[in-house]
Amino acid sequence: MTLVVPTGGDTTLVPPGVRAGGAKSVLLLTRVVRHTGERDTADDARALRDLLADDDEAQADDEPWSGERTYDRLLARHTHLHRTAYHRVTLDLAAEDTERALPGSELLTLAKSPALLERLFAAGRYHLLSVSGMLPPRLVGLWTGDWNTAWSGAFTTNANLNLQTASAAAGALPEVTEAHASLIHRQLHDWRDNARTLFGARGVVAPTHTDGESGLAYHFSREYPLHLWTAGADWLPKPLVDHDDTQGVRDPRTAALLAEVAEFYEDFLTRTDADGHLVVVPSYSPENRPTGGSWGAVNAAMDLSAARHALRTAADHHPDYPERADRWRALADRLPPHRVNADGALAEWAWPGLADTYDHRHLSHLYGVWPLDEINPYDTPDLAAAAHRALRLRGAENDSAHGHLHHALVAARLRDGERVTHALGQVLDGDFFHASLMSAHYPGRNVYNADAAHALPAVLIEALVQSTPDRLVLLPALPMACPTGRLRGVRTRFGAEVDLDWGPGRGRAVVRPTRTHRIDLRTPAGSHTLDLVVGEDHVLDLGAR
Repeated sequence: MTLVVPTGGDTTLVPPGVRAGGAKSVLLLTRVVRHTGERDTADDARALRDLLADDDEAQADDEPWSGERTYDRLLARHTHLHRTAYHRVTLDLAAEDTERALPGSELLTLAKSPALLERLFAAGRYHLLSVSGMLPPRLVGLWTGDWNTAWSGAFTTNANLNLQTASAAAGALPEVTEAHASLIHRQLHDWRDNARTLFGARGVVAPTHTDGESGLAYHFSREYPLHLWTAGADWLPKPLVDHDDTQGVRDPRTAALLAEVAEFYEDFLTRTDADGHLVVVPSYSPENRPTGGSWGAVNAAMDLSAARHALRTAADHHPDYPERADRWRALADRLPPHRVNADGALAEWAWPGLADTYDHRHLSHLYGVWPLDEINPYDTPDLAAAAHRALRLRGAENDSAHGHLHHALVAARLRDGERVTHALGQVLDGDFFHASLMSAHYPGRNVYNADAAHALPAVLIEALVQSTPDRLVLLPALPMACPTGRLRGVRTRFGAEVDLDWGPGRGRAVVRPTRTHRIDLRTPAGSHTLDLVVGEDHVLDLGAR
């Protein structure tokens, strides 16, 4: 139901539309209600008219409205309600004021402008919070851009949803995580059916696609055997774990979910290789396959990382049940190590004879780098070097936005600012953004899609500040487009807020802990341990870079 409110002039119904004449402006207020069968729209019309009225005034149905006045009032009310969320984390890249003043359509023509990155960072947070309510963002956000929406306007969980919500914990948007949790918990009964029906196992298996209602696995095909993908039940709860780390309080629902994921792996991991390692079979690396091999494979790197992480995280969340926790850790220890192939790269399948297919938009095999902390330059430098080699060999395939920004997130974890810069450049120079600063899936604004808009803030945060429950990394992969700037309010997984300032040859950070904890600090100037005490701010001089 749409209410058309002109400022001046008049409107005439001209089915199937409306003609406005002599109006200074026209305000359109639309209410979307999910229903089945016939619907009495009188209540919808009344709700829209009530929205127009001031809180302390009544309005007759036939009394004319001023669309301009109403728009200003509604915007002011919206701003008051939402400003706090946007001010929790802010990015200032010392852009020129003249460029900051440009409308989005003009600013988008200045691909190298720091003002464009500032605007896209703010707009990405705005769009992300706007679409996160009962559910997290769909592939097209909360909108469609088309009557025949791509991918049915649903959720894809093997990369897209996870990329879109990647900034929620560090970017201080718990509302996004709450919406993400809602999607998961309302579908768990279907996840259990997937585990039982497909694999004869207890626990849960997440679908690769969902319409937001059903969580059942519906997608069966030879080319995309998505029903063979078991890592989703680890990846999808990861933002919930990060949120709990950030807040310092464990949600019992998350702990219960992690236990079900671990139970699945107890039943699923039953085969061993000649060396006694467990074998993940069937195994699937979204949405790729070995060169000349089958889509359904063995020991995909993503599946190995997911199983290890799921079992160990579940054990950490259940210290009151030591026997069960020990059993899960022992199972994780029996999984095989990652394989490094003849090119010196982390192999996408840790099984002899399965050759890598490098030109692909997904980077599923680098799941252990991002979003997990399994592979990193500090604890596993050799594996990190192999992962870096795999990243350098990876092609962009069809230039999808999610592929470029996924590449940037992995590069940031591997401290490669040049690759972060290149990946950002591919998106900024590729005409991916509409004038609304919502994005497209392919260059030239081809196929409306929210991946780039929502994931870009996460890329910028990861390039500047990274954290685990025991580590803080500052300025790991500074993009060349951001030589000077200020980032305020980033949340860390060890319970602290971080403000960061940087410029040529200088850097400064303020860490405000909410928990007492010892962490490993990594900066361009070096590394050392840092003892944090709740309530005591730490000012860090990052030194020359």
